[in-house]
Amino acid sequence: MSHALLDDLRDESEELDRLLAQLEPDRWATPTPAPRWTVAHQIAHLAWTDAAALLAATDPEAFAAHVEKALKAPDTFVDEGAEEGAAGPPYELLARWREGRERLQHALRTAPPGARFPWYGPPMSAGSMATARLMETWAHGQDVADALGAVREPTARLRHVAWIGVRARDYAYAVRGLTPPAEPFRVELTAPDGTELWTYGPKDAVQHVSGPALDFCLLVTQRAHRDDVAVRAEGAEADRWLDIAQAFAGPAGPGRGPQAGTQ
Repeated sequence: MSHALLDDLRDESEELDRLLAQLEPDRWATPTPAPRWTVAHQIAHLAWTDAAALLAATDPEAFAAHVEKALKAPDTFVDEGAEEGAAGPPYELLARWREGRERLQHALRTAPPGARFPWYGPPMSAGSMATARLMETWAHGQDVADALGAVREPTARLRHVAWIGVRARDYAYAVRGLTPPAEPFRVELTAPDGTELWTYGPKDAVQHVSGPALDFCLLVTQRAHRDDVAVRAEGAEADRWLDIAQAFAGPAGPGRGPQAGTQ
């Protein structure tokens, strides 16, 4: 695995950390766009998932026991983990998140070549786990930024989020009980700096998606409604996909509604 990917994960985490480092304790209780989740819940979730990833990478048997416990409450265990983690003092939560992500960085950097780790679905390579952690850090970081009224400059790290969004196309269908289309799609995304086009799929594909990378990433992580992003589809199946796209594992979420004043 390229250490550049882990550098990007570290940088994404540090960018979010800078939003939190000087945050007054009472502002950790600020509601975020996720129903019933505050800023503290968002960071508690990241810390909880980092801890699960570390367990998977270092102690597969203990992780298997963790999964068995989670399966007993499949609809609530994520919220319960966030609720428990958000209950303590913010400085303790921030310290725990920092320590956990550093330990995970070390575990992934020192993983043997070709290593695969158990997860809630299929096993994951170190690279796939790092990419998933970056996607979640960016997405939950967006929730925090929105709650605090902060504007984040998009970076080339969004390439990793976009890649997961494209790769998860069939999953978005399957999790809704739909049959994924057999044909590949073409996806063309304009990089945040405007100088590069990120492309996926064959050029001659009938189904085509295009737009700014930031908007695509907001859409597939369900941090923005389709009406509020400049992502366009050509072809009926591509159009359908944009209505259901999700880059994350788990049940299909309701996503965000359109911004006030839009149709």
